Amino acid sequence: MTNRTFTMIKPDATLKGNTGGILDMINKAGFRIVAMKMMHLSAEKAGEFYGVHKERAFYGELVEFMSRGAITAAILEKENAVEDFRKLIGATNPAQAEEGTIRKKYATSIGENAVHGSDSDENAQIEGDFFFSKLEQF
Repeated sequence: MTNRTFTMIKPDATLKGNTGGILDMINKAGFRIVAMKMMHLSAEKAGEFYGVHKERAFYGELVEFMSRGAITAAILEKENAVEDFRKLIGATNPAQAEEGTIRKKYATSIGENAVHGSDSDENAQIEGDFFFSKLEQF
């Protein structure tokens, strides 16, 4: 088990000015940010990141959404990071997310759900390495 996970504050939350509030919730939940940067994904890079979904009907819409504005990518550290962060972000559908979760507070729909969180230790490593070189991880 690793103690790191990856997150991305998505364009919907960034455009609404929620980055600071989301980062505050992450910090208050005991996560340490070990890498972070704000950037604008090209459609090509968004497509590469979400390549696992390429055959799904929503892929094109997802790539368009993720490349429409700035995102904040971060690697977080905490014991049991992946599972604890999944609890913190809440259900993909904000209507089903528990009170006190990031998505309950900041997401508006299944598609515009404010944040991404890795679903496994393996994916956390892959996703973190997609955005950050080893020199950028502390």
